[in-house]
Amino acid sequence: MTRDDLKALIRAIPDFPKPGILFRDITTLIGHGEGFAASVAMLAEQVDAAGAEAIAGMEARGFIFGAAVAARLSLPFIPVRKPGKLPVPVLAMDYALEYGTDTLEVDPGAIRAGQHVVILDDLIATGGTAVAATQLLRHAGARIEHALFVIDLPDLGGADRLRAQGLAVEALMAFPGH
Repeated sequence: MTRDDLKALIRAIPDFPKPGILFRDITTLIGHGEGFAASVAMLAEQVDAAGAEAIAGMEARGFIFGAAVAARLSLPFIPVRKPGKLPVPVLAMDYALEYGTDTLEVDPGAIRAGQHVVILDDLIATGGTAVAATQLLRHAGARIEHALFVIDLPDLGGADRLRAQGLAVEALMAFPGH
């Protein structure tokens, strides 16, 4: 399958989660066996080329792609969780959302000092979560130089925010607008 074939599998849902937003839904991609396998293979090629020693995925949809790519490459998967989900002492970081704040947590024992970790998520929009995950993982000792996404919404500037943090950013596809 080509990237255009994969892009055609993404469902667009108008006015979700609020009026004026055109939500890009990966459910139809992961529900298509050949498409999901092709997207995992393409992401795995990029992770491998980056020389990753581990993959970090943000809850929740980053777990789907990140864990699949990690398993394909026999790499460790580091879950970046929402608060209160890890049963061990954690490193945590608060970050700003469009309306309010949120927190990410990681098990610091899951990361070796200097370990080259690639961040992988389903979608990059404004970049708030990905920037916070980058900072959190760096604080835990990871070397973060690459971020991969299935979808980029370039008009929202998230990939550029990550590039300003010194990351190379790649996505399998991009959609204009919100």
